[in-house]
Amino acid sequence: MIEEMLFVPSSLYLRNIVWKWVFKLWNILSIFYKQIEENSTRQSEDLGSQFTEIFIKQQENVTLLLSLLEEFDFHVRWPGVKLLTSLLKQLGPQVQQIILVSPMGVSRLMDLLADSREVIRNDGVLLLQALTRSNGAIQKIVAFENAFERLLDIITEEGSSDGGIVVEDCLILLQNLLKNNNSNQNFFKEGSYIQRMKPWFEVGDENSGWSAQKVTNLHLMLQLVRVLVSPTNPPGATSSCQKAMFQCGLLQQLCTILMATGVPADILTETINTVSEVIRGCQVNQDYFASVNAPSNPPRPAIVVLLMSMVNERQPFVLRCAVLYCFQCFLYKNQKGQGEIVSTLLPSTIDATGNSVSAGQLLCGGLFSTDSLSNWCAAVALAHALQENATQKEQLLRVQLATSIGNPPVSLLQQCTNILAQGDKIDRRGSKIQTRVGLLMLLCTWLSNCPIAVTHFLHNTANVPFLTGQIAENLGEEEQLVQGLCALLLGISIYFNDNSLEAYLKEKLKQLIEKRIGKENFIEKLGFISKHELYSRASQKPQPNFPSPEYMIFDHEFTKLVKELEGVITKAIYKSSEEDKKEEEVKKTLEQHDSIVTHYKNMIREQDLQLEELKRQVSTLTCQNEQLQTAVTQQASQIQQQKDQYNLLKVQRGKDNQHQGSASDGAQVNGVQPEEISRLREEIEELKSNQELLQSQLAEKDSLIENLKSSNAASSVHEPSATARDSEPVVELKQTKSVPVQGENEAVTAANTAELEGRLSALLQETRELQNEVKVLSEERTTLKEQLDSSNSTIAILQNEKDKLELEITDSKKEQDDLLVLLADQDQKILSLKKKLKDLGHPIEEEDELESGDQDDEDDENEDGGKD
Repeated sequence: MIEEMLFVPSSLYLRNIVWKWVFKLWNILSIFYKQIEENSTRQSEDLGSQFTEIFIKQQENVTLLLSLLEEFDFHVRWPGVKLLTSLLKQLGPQVQQIILVSPMGVSRLMDLLADSREVIRNDGVLLLQALTRSNGAIQKIVAFENAFERLLDIITEEGSSDGGIVVEDCLILLQNLLKNNNSNQNFFKEGSYIQRMKPWFEVGDENSGWSAQKVTNLHLMLQLVRVLVSPTNPPGATSSCQKAMFQCGLLQQLCTILMATGVPADILTETINTVSEVIRGCQVNQDYFASVNAPSNPPRPAIVVLLMSMVNERQPFVLRCAVLYCFQCFLYKNQKGQGEIVSTLLPSTIDATGNSVSAGQLLCGGLFSTDSLSNWCAAVALAHALQENATQKEQLLRVQLATSIGNPPVSLLQQCTNILAQGDKIDRRGSKIQTRVGLLMLLCTWLSNCPIAVTHFLHNTANVPFLTGQIAENLGEEEQLVQGLCALLLGISIYFNDNSLEAYLKEKLKQLIEKRIGKENFIEKLGFISKHELYSRASQKPQPNFPSPEYMIFDHEFTKLVKELEGVITKAIYKSSEEDKKEEEVKKTLEQHDSIVTHYKNMIREQDLQLEELKRQVSTLTCQNEQLQTAVTQQASQIQQQKDQYNLLKVQRGKDNQHQGSASDGAQVNGVQPEEISRLREEIEELKSNQELLQSQLAEKDSLIENLKSSNAASSVHEPSATARDSEPVVELKQTKSVPVQGENEAVTAANTAELEGRLSALLQETRELQNEVKVLSEERTTLKEQLDSSNSTIAILQNEKDKLELEITDSKKEQDDLLVLLADQDQKILSLKKKLKDLGHPIEEEDELESGDQDDEDDENEDGGKD
C-alpha cells in the first residue's frame, strides 16, 4: 500500500519533468529554425544583391527589359514588371540612374497604369513606388507624365477610403511624388487636384464600418494632406495650398470628421494634426476654425471641446499632444485669436452664471491641477497666446484668481510664481520637474519684450531671492534644467528692465548676481538649457511629438526664444554701467530715428494715397469729359435729325404754307417757330372742347340704351294676359311676335336701336381717333420743348467754348507779337556787337559772316517788299 502511494507521485513527477524538457526542446528548436530562416533570408538577400549587380553591370540588360515592357502579351509584360521591381528593391539607386538615362524609360513604365489588366496595373503601381523612392528627378518626370490624374482615377474607381490594398499603394506612391518636392506640390495644386481630395473624407457620422483597411487608407489620405501644408515647405507654397483647401471645402470636411462620433482614436488624432497644419498661419482658415461648433446641447466651440481633452489626464497621450499642437497652430501669427483667448480670462468677459466653460478657464484649470502633464500643456498653450503680442501680455496682468473662500484674489502672475516657489511640496502625478519647466517657460515668454510685466514680476520682493537661490545651489543633473530656466528668467528681468523700480535697477541686479552667484557661474547655468539633450529635438519641428510624457520638456517656439535671448543676456550681464548708459542713449537715439522714419513713412504713404486718389479723380474726370464730348456730338446730330423730321412733318401736314413768310422773318430757335407752338396749343384746346361735347353726347346715348334695357327686363316679368294699363309703349315692343301690330312696333324699335348703335359706334371711333391725335400732338409738343431746352444749353456751351478759344487765340497772338519784338531787338544787338568787333579788329568766323549776310539779304528783301 505504501509502495503504491509512493509510486503514483513519483510517476507524476517524472511526467512533469518530461513535459518540461519537451517544451524546452521545442523552444530551442523554434529558435534554431528561426535563426536558420533569418540566415537563409539574409543569404538569399545577399545572393539577390549579387545577381542584381551582375545583371545591371551591362546597362543594355535594363534597357532591353524596358523595351520588353512594351509588349502587350501578359506572359511577357507581367514577369518583366516583377523582375524590374525586384531589381529596384535590391539596388534601387543604381537601377534608378540607368532608367533615368534610358530614352523614354520612365514613360514606358507610366504606360503600365493604363493597362486594362488589373494585375499588371497594380504591380505597376508597386514598381513606380520603388522607382520614385528618394529620387527627385524621377519624381518630377513621373508627375509630368500625368501620374496624378491616373492615380486619382484609380483611387476613385477602387472606392476611395473604402477601397482595398490598391488604394493604399496609390496613396503611398502619391506621397513619394509629393513629399519634399516643391515642384510637384505646386504642379499638384495648379492642376486643381486638391479639389479631388475632398470626397475622400466624406465618411459620415457612423459608429461602425471602420475596417482595418479603411483606417489605413484614411490615415494615408490625411498624411497626404499634411505633406502639402507641412511647416517645412516654403511659406508661399504652404499658404496657397491652405487657401485652396478652404475654398474647395476640404477644411470644412476635416472639421466634420473632427466633431463626428464613432471615429477611431488614431484617425481622430491624425485628423486633429491635419487640421492643425491646414490652419497654421492662415488667417482665413483660423477664423473659420474659431467658428466651428461641436454638435452638443448647447453648442460649444470646437476649441473648447478640444481643450477639455487636453487637460483631461484620462485621454490618450498622443491625443493630448495633437490637441496642444492644434491650439498652437490656431494661435500661430493670429493676434485676433490670441486676443479672443486672453479675453476669456478677463473679469469683464467671464460668465458669472457658470453655465459655460471658456477656453481661458480650462487653461487655468489645467495650469493649477495636480497632473504635471496638464500643467505643462496648459502653460505652453497660454504662452502661445502671448507669443509676439505685447498687448496681450499687458492684458494678462489684469487676470485675478480666487484661490480660496475668504482670501483676496491674486493675480495670475503671482499665482504662477507661488506654485513655482512651492517646488516639489505639492504631490503631483508625473514628472517632478515638468510643472516647474512649464511655468518657467510661460513666465519667460510673458516677460520677454514687455517691461511692464517685468516691473510687475519684480514688484513681488520674494521673486528675485527665489531665483538667485535656485541658481546658486548645487543640485543634481535633473535640477540643472530648472536652474538654467531660472537664470534665463532673471536675465530677461535684467535685459527688459526699464529701471522703474529703485530697488531693482539693472545695475543692482547685476551686482546681486556677481555677489551671490558669480557671472561665470550664472552664464554656465544659463547654458544648461541649450545643452540639454531634448532641446535640439524640440527645435527641429513645431509639432510636439514625444514617445512618452517624460520627454515632454521643451516647446518648439520656446527654443527659438532661447536662441534669440541667450547671447544678448550674456552681453548684458558683462556690460558695465557706463556701457549700459551708452546703450540706453543709443537705444533712445535709434527709437527717435525710428519714430522719425516711421513718421516720414506714414507721410509718404499718405501722399501716395492722395496721389493715387488724385490720379483716379483725373482719370474719372477725363472719362467724364470724353463722355460729355461724345454726348455733345450725339446731341448735335440728334438736334439736326429732329429739325429734319420736324420740317418733313410740316410738309406732310401742309400746314406751314401760311407761316412760311413770317417764318423767315420771325424769331426762330433751332427751327422751332413760336407761332407754330401757339397754333398747336389752339388746336389742342379746340380738340379738348370737341372731345367734351362728344363725351356728353355719348353719355346721353348710354342713358337711352339703359332705359331700353330696363324696359325689356320689366316686360319679361309680366304674364301674356297682363292688363291694358300695364301695357306701356316700351313694354309692347317686347310682346310675342304672333300679334301683327306688336310685330310692326318691334321692327320700328329694332331699326331705331340699330341706327342709334351705329351712330354711337361712329362717335366712339371718332372720339378714339381724336384722343389719339391729341396724344400724338402732346408728345410732339413735349419732344419739341425738350429739344428746345437741349438746343439752348448746347448753344450756350458752344458759345462759351467759342469765347474761350477766341480769348486763347488773342493771348497767343499777343505772345507771338511780343516774341517777334524780342527777336528783332536781339538781332539788332547782335549786329551792333559784330560791328564793334569788326571795328576792334577781331576776326569773325565764316558762319557768323554768313549769318550776317543772310540777315542783310533778309533786310534787303524786306526793304524791297516795302518799296513795292
